[in-house]
Amino acid sequence: METATASVSKRLNPDNLRSMGRRVLEIERDGIQGLLQRIDGEFVRACELMIACSGRIVVTGMGKSGHIGGKIAATLASTGTPAFFVHPGEASHGDLGMITRQDVVLAISYSGETAEIITILPLIKRMATPLIALTGKPNSTMAKMADVHLDVSVAQEACPMNLAPTASTTATLAMGDALAVALLEARGFTPEDFAMSHPGGSLGRKLLLKIDDVMQKGERIPKVAPGTPMTTALLEMTHKGMGMTAVVDAQDHIVGVYTDGDLRRSLEAQIDLRTATIDQVMRRGGYRARPDWLAAEAVRLMEQHKITALLVVDADDRLCGVIHMHDLLRAGVV
Repeated sequence: METATASVSKRLNPDNLRSMGRRVLEIERDGIQGLLQRIDGEFVRACELMIACSGRIVVTGMGKSGHIGGKIAATLASTGTPAFFVHPGEASHGDLGMITRQDVVLAISYSGETAEIITILPLIKRMATPLIALTGKPNSTMAKMADVHLDVSVAQEACPMNLAPTASTTATLAMGDALAVALLEARGFTPEDFAMSHPGGSLGRKLLLKIDDVMQKGERIPKVAPGTPMTTALLEMTHKGMGMTAVVDAQDHIVGVYTDGDLRRSLEAQIDLRTATIDQVMRRGGYRARPDWLAAEAVRLMEQHKITALLVVDADDRLCGVIHMHDLLRAGVV
C-alpha cells in the first residue's frame, strides 16, 4: 500500500506540477475564449447604461466575486468611469444608502442566487437604479431581475474538484476589463487622463511632472562668467555637485558649458588648468530644455545625447535652471 509520504512525494513530482499548472491555464484560457461570442447586444447595452450614468458605477459581490468586483471597480475608476465597491452584506445594514437613482449597479454572482445580493435587489429596483448582472446562470434570479445580463459562464472550473471559483472568476474579471476598456475608448480617455488618477505612479510622474518641478534653481545653479579662472570654475562645479557648470554672460545668456567629461579631455590634452580660463576650454552652446517641458522629455534628451545634465532656459533664452539625472531619479521619472 502506498504511504501518505509517498503519495505526497508523487504529487510534488516536477512533471506533475508543470502538467497541473498548464491544465489550469488551458482551462482558464478556454473560459475566456468562450466569452468572445458573448460580446453582443447585451454587452453594448451594458456599456450604454454605464456611459449614460450621471452618478457612479456601484459594484457589488460576495466572497470571491466580491474580490473580483473590487478589482473591476478599481479598474473602472482608474480608466475614466467613476466607480466604487459596496459589500452586499453591509448594504443591508446601512450601506445601501450609498446607492442613488443616478447610479448604475453592477452585481456579480456566478450562481446568480447569492442571498445577500438577492435581498437588496428589490430596493435597487424600487429606486429605478439600472442593474447589470454578471452571472454564470442566465436563468437565475439575478439574471431575470437585471436590466442587462452578461453571461460569464465557463465549461468547468480549473479546480480539479470543479468547486473552487477559478476559471469563473477569471472570466468575470476579463469581462469587467472588457467593459472598462470599451468605456475608456468610448470616452476618448487619454494617457494624460490616466495620469491624473495615478499621480503617485510611474506613469503619472512621467506624464504630469514638469522640468520646473524638479530642476535646480537660484543659488543651486552652477554657473560662472567668461574669463573665470579654471580653478574657480572647478570649485563651482565641486560645490554645486552636478558635474558641470554653465558659462553665462551678465544677462544670464548661455555662452557655453563645461563638464566632468570636458575636464578629463582637458587633462588628456595637458592643458594647464592653473592658468587657463573657462572660455578657453568650454564647449560653446550646450543642450537646453524649457521649464514647462515634461520631465520625461529631459530623460529622452539625456539618453539621446548621452549626457547627465541639461541647461534650462526661459522664454528669453536666459539660464533659469539645471536638471540632472539624479533629480529625475529622485523624482521617480526614471
